[in-house]
Amino acid sequence: MAKRNYDNTSITSLKGADRVRKRPGVIFGSDDIQGCIHGFFEILSNSTDEAKTGHGRVIETIRFKDGSIQVKDYGRGVPMDWNEKEGRYNHELVFEELYAGGKYSDSNYDYSLGLNGLGSAATQYASEWFNVTSVRDGYEYSMHYEKGVAVGELQKVSTKSRRTGTTQRWKPDPEVFTEVDIPLSAFREILKQQAIVNAGITYTLFDEESGEKFEYIYPEGIQGYVTELAGEDAMTAPFLFSGEGKGRDRADKDDYSVKADIAFCFSNKIQTIKYFHNSSFLEHGGSPDKAVRQAMVAAFDKEIKTRGRYTAKESKITFGDIQDSLILVTNSFSTQTSYENQTKKAINNKFIQEFLSDLIKSQMLVWFIEHKSEADKVIDQVLINKRSREQSESQRITVKKKLMEKVDVTNKVKKFVDCRSKDPEQREIFICEGDSALGSLLTARNPEFQALMPIRGKILNIQKASLQSVFGSDIIMDLIRVIGCGVEVRGKKLPKDIPQFDESRLKFNKVIITADMDVDGSHIVCLVATMIYKLCPQLIEKGYLYYAMTPLFEITDRTCKKPETLYAFSDEERDELIAGKDPRKITIQRSKGLGENDPEMMARFINPGTRKLIRINAAEAAEMESWFDLFMGNDVVPRKAYIEDHFADYDMSQLDLS
Repeated sequence: MAKRNYDNTSITSLKGADRVRKRPGVIFGSDDIQGCIHGFFEILSNSTDEAKTGHGRVIETIRFKDGSIQVKDYGRGVPMDWNEKEGRYNHELVFEELYAGGKYSDSNYDYSLGLNGLGSAATQYASEWFNVTSVRDGYEYSMHYEKGVAVGELQKVSTKSRRTGTTQRWKPDPEVFTEVDIPLSAFREILKQQAIVNAGITYTLFDEESGEKFEYIYPEGIQGYVTELAGEDAMTAPFLFSGEGKGRDRADKDDYSVKADIAFCFSNKIQTIKYFHNSSFLEHGGSPDKAVRQAMVAAFDKEIKTRGRYTAKESKITFGDIQDSLILVTNSFSTQTSYENQTKKAINNKFIQEFLSDLIKSQMLVWFIEHKSEADKVIDQVLINKRSREQSESQRITVKKKLMEKVDVTNKVKKFVDCRSKDPEQREIFICEGDSALGSLLTARNPEFQALMPIRGKILNIQKASLQSVFGSDIIMDLIRVIGCGVEVRGKKLPKDIPQFDESRLKFNKVIITADMDVDGSHIVCLVATMIYKLCPQLIEKGYLYYAMTPLFEITDRTCKKPETLYAFSDEERDELIAGKDPRKITIQRSKGLGENDPEMMARFINPGTRKLIRINAAEAAEMESWFDLFMGNDVVPRKAYIEDHFADYDMSQLDLS
């Protein structure tokens, strides 16, 4: 292998468009669809900044069939002519130069989303082609770019139009991004968010492919959004407060201005918290999140003490106790902002955190005084949340003991039938339906490596149950104990006293669900698969979970001297097996339940050499869960809508209504 020299000639730099095209993740956060979406957001942000200063109140977006995107505003138009101060054309500064723009001084934009002077040029660099047209000063200016390079000169023609504005259309380049087909849902979500945090600005969207048109406007801004989220049966009415301030992040830094609107209400059905800064959704929060957590806990704790609502020696509330019933949206702006990176997912300004914290604490004091009856209800709910949490935590100690109990000869899970082998690589377990199926499987199995676990009735509907109820279910507890690998609930942090998932403790190489081929059997398969998907997702991701197919039809073929029994697992397979045979010598019957099958037949369906196993993968489990959530979850509205939309799709004459 040739040696590589590392000397003075080894150092190189990326220039021009290559600074973005070869390293898109540095600017856009990633080179996947999220990075591509961020390019759209950067262009939209510049139009939003214009509208916020009072120049044009409508912003139009078009999603074209060819994958290109257009954003049009009615602002002042981007300056594109000669710039005496810089000695260059403005279109070069805006669309061809990183860290250049009109937002580095406070004179043009008090509170701006586009602060870094990167968005327009970066999006242009990352495009297959990029067109911009600007109308201002009695002229229409236009430029055309291809793969980050200007093609032709600036076009400047006079116009009699009195309406100014900027139109930008571009096509994201698949050479830059791994995926460029931004889904319609992403455009809708972003435009709705912008309408929420920019009260009174209208955002329109036209999708050329579907012909659909959308319009988003929130005259009341975030207060209207909180009202929409809360619905008609919230515990309290939406409350909005605002504030402005000036300060600095450090003693040696300059002061900057901050203003904020905060809207909230309380609900015992819905919980949502969203943070926006300079119109950008802060997915990871940062300073506003820290402020809300600290201020809300301080305000509620003080009020609960003032009203004497804590019992003797009772511990202090946590933010989680408040959050369980809180709908809150913050919408802040600042003349200086420290984003964690260019994608603007979080901010870390110390003064913004202090300002928001003080504002929330002072306004919550006002709310407690002016809305005493509503505040009483909320405090009651917060204390209920707190005491329920504490009770659950104490019960988890007992849960852990149950989960960690050793399953041995003297302490067996009820009716669990173990196998002789102790090698997890060889062992497999069948989760079956009821005692009758257990009896058939017991004589048909290979006791050397096949274990059996019967389910006594249907397990808990995990879609509707709280974690406390889940871990209080004997059936679920027994299954977890027998499988042996512990629990992992994604999106929720389990207390340290709950045994965490550990693949090395898994006692079986295959976890196999088996049930009758009827409605009840299918329901049980869904329940068990969803339970494992929720509590032990890695079992599915790593290929441990299976479904054992059992026959739908038993076909007796008497065309031979010795009658033969055939088994079909679907209507199509049945038709194939009887094709061309004398129907007078063929008997077809629906397969009996597992408990009614003789051991010889059962052995055929669990023996590794003759059985049919279907491995359940993560995508199938997720789809199963989504259908299960639709039909068995708490939310009635989508279930009712589905039935109304699809009622005609089902042949009701086939239902047995006897």
